[in-house]
Amino acid sequence: MLYCFILNGCAAKRISEDQHQGDYQAAKAAFMRGDYAESIRLLRPLADQGDPEAQQLIGGFYENGKWVPQDFAEAAKWYHKAAEQGSVQGQANLGFMYAMGRGVSKNNVLAYMWLELAVAKGNADAMWNRRNVAAQMTPDEIKQAQRIAKEWKPNR
Repeated sequence: MLYCFILNGCAAKRISEDQHQGDYQAAKAAFMRGDYAESIRLLRPLADQGDPEAQQLIGGFYENGKWVPQDFAEAAKWYHKAAEQGSVQGQANLGFMYAMGRGVSKNNVLAYMWLELAVAKGNADAMWNRRNVAAQMTPDEIKQAQRIAKEWKPNR
């Protein structure tokens, strides 16, 4: 989740690929040497410009309350931005937030829907969380969540 830098693809539209990769590499290096403030400083512009992986990482900083004040609503906001663009980790994290009612109103249908999308892309943690959410749902709620997930399209 937070501790994993995913260095694939570039969704940021206003900066060059080289600059993007350079900023990611610098953010990763800062994180690895324990300079979390610098890591956040480098990731924030990427997140603001629409990069889904930077968005989900910023969400992780806020969810965990390390290096920034813990703020579940802010974490959910960033996870939602990433999830809407198809970030698997963003979808898994947002599903967990809905399942727990962290920063968003607890909603098992939305939790299941986001977790279903992450499971479809191979996220093992989402599979476990989806199973736990399903145990609290009616069959009709599960069908509704599956239908929403099936109809969902990324917003890129």
